[in-house]
Amino acid sequence: MNMTERRDKGLAYISDEEVFAEQAVCRRILQKLNFMDRSDFKGIAKVVKELLGKSENAMINPPFYCDYGKHIEVGKNFFANYNCTILDVAKVKIGDNCQMAPNAAIYTAGHPIHPDTRNTLYEYGREVTIGDNVWIGGNSVICPGVHVGSNVVIGAGSVVTKDIPDWSVAAGNPCRVIRRITEADRRRLFRDEEIDDEAWEDIKNRERRSNYA
Repeated sequence: MNMTERRDKGLAYISDEEVFAEQAVCRRILQKLNFMDRSDFKGIAKVVKELLGKSENAMINPPFYCDYGKHIEVGKNFFANYNCTILDVAKVKIGDNCQMAPNAAIYTAGHPIHPDTRNTLYEYGREVTIGDNVWIGGNSVICPGVHVGSNVVIGAGSVVTKDIPDWSVAAGNPCRVIRRITEADRRRLFRDEEIDDEAWEDIKNRERRSNYA
């Protein structure tokens, strides 16, 4: 097998000329994205579509960094804020309505523990999956091989080394589940504050229209 085949099978591989050629394609797109007029929202959305391929209403606030782009699969309404990094050596699958705050990162790339082995330049990738309706807080890191369930909030500054179940608020280093998300959270805004009456009525109207659509 060549090195790209080894990489895509999750085997140890070395970044050779063929691997770098694939990364170069991505970097040319990132060069466009990261130096665009930040007020050109339509133009940015077009380049994001070029980078990620199949996506619906995906938006990224530049700068954004990844290795390939083509290994990232996002659902509807994906949003990544400034300085997001996704090292997509292996597949990254992200569901619908997911948001990544500034400086959030997803890493699929890894290296051998022993320095002699690591210095041979062999590395590996492990897939990361994220469910629907997930909010990843600023400066958080999702590590290789992690699965984050649906309807999850990852608190700012977290380092996620293990799977996180559905309907959880999780935070910390290492990240751990703090509590479940329940109906009591539906109107919650910030800490113990509730969404004001005007906005809450608008939210309920939007839900009604969505249910009838």
